[in-house]
Amino acid sequence: MDLRRWILSQKQRDSKGGAVSLQRRRFDSISRRSLSDSGCVNPQPNGHPKVGYVVSAWPRLSETFILNEVVGVERLGVRLQIFAVKDANDKSAHPKVAEVRAPVTCLSMKRNHKAIGLASVRLLLRQPVSFCQTGLRALRYRRRGALRCFFQATYLAEMLFRESLTHLHAHFAHDPTLVTMFVHYLTGIPYSFTAHAKDIYVKTSPELLRDEAQAAEAVVTCTEYNRRYMSAQIGPAGARKLHCIYHGLDLSPFKFSCRRALASEPMVILSVARLVEKKGLRDLIAAADILRQRDRRFQVEIVGDGPLRQSLEAQVRRLALDDRVKFSGPLPHDELCRVYQRASLFALPCVVAADGDRDGIPNVLLEAMASGIPVVSTPVSGIPEVINSESEGLLVPPNNPASLAEALDRLLHSAELRERLALAARAKIEACFSIEKNSAQLVSLFQQDGGG
Repeated sequence: MDLRRWILSQKQRDSKGGAVSLQRRRFDSISRRSLSDSGCVNPQPNGHPKVGYVVSAWPRLSETFILNEVVGVERLGVRLQIFAVKDANDKSAHPKVAEVRAPVTCLSMKRNHKAIGLASVRLLLRQPVSFCQTGLRALRYRRRGALRCFFQATYLAEMLFRESLTHLHAHFAHDPTLVTMFVHYLTGIPYSFTAHAKDIYVKTSPELLRDEAQAAEAVVTCTEYNRRYMSAQIGPAGARKLHCIYHGLDLSPFKFSCRRALASEPMVILSVARLVEKKGLRDLIAAADILRQRDRRFQVEIVGDGPLRQSLEAQVRRLALDDRVKFSGPLPHDELCRVYQRASLFALPCVVAADGDRDGIPNVLLEAMASGIPVVSTPVSGIPEVINSESEGLLVPPNNPASLAEALDRLLHSAELRERLALAARAKIEACFSIEKNSAQLVSLFQQDGGG
């Protein structure tokens, strides 16, 4: 019987119900025996798990939160390997990348198509049942890229038969977790994943999210807002595995100081973001126009790049704000830390994009608050979990430039308000968002599966 006919016969059996669970039990037994023989499920001699991180790309400047997590987990003694499902295209790398000890392997089809093809053939010959079962799962999703993720998973699975990993952890619920789930079905290695923002609201269907959660040992997300949403999507069985673990921040690069602007200089209103719809930068530029009409002295600096850059620059020209709004482009992180030191205010008026995309808790908000800059944002997604309005910052309604301008105006005029908010914000970051505390929570999840 050829592969196509076998898959069709399995599909018919699955539709009848009972055969699926029996095949799954047999498959799990075979997979775990294979791993036990190769040493993949044994704990490490030092009692720590050895964990494989599956990420979109490495390194990626816009995903500093993953880098912080990797550094924090390694500091706790966990040995890591990093697997990226696509090539990195960032021109600038965070200096902290040099601190990471984990080896990095790229799984992209473009770079490894021959090796992936050979790995798939070898795995088919070695484990025909689990190979075909997992391939059938990929076909069922009828999702663009699912077969690519399956073949990348065969490549990673082949590597892992020679490694001693105890656990896999994926970041983002779309391709990285899909690859990781397929690897789990091919090898039996337990996995967990962290869901963030666009990956759950736009890129992953509720059906796929449920399947990923049911097969995972633990599901992590970075806000209580996300946890409530995911709990409703994945049902009671998956919801019991849900954990909210905030992104941790290494406070050492962020020198806290309450800056008092010189009377001779305009205050700098800083924003750091990818130039995409959900960051609300059109509203920031519109608010700058309102402040200019009030004869306020200020300078807006926008750090970052993205698909909306030309459109935003055109808005600035149309409003004749060229002397008030500056686009600095993307900056290396050490230089960005110096920019934080000269900013007076920080604004990130996030919105829910037309396609449903939204932020979780933007890492730059944490960095600004750690640096002593009073922040203005919106109550979108998880942002109210880090900013209590009027206590640790100011929150204004999204899509409302007038309210944003009013909040910025208050801060421009009140040194006392700026100082009070900045002090409370730094205290909140130290109490709830330290890298040490949040990394330890993750490691405890890994150890439950790694035997540590």
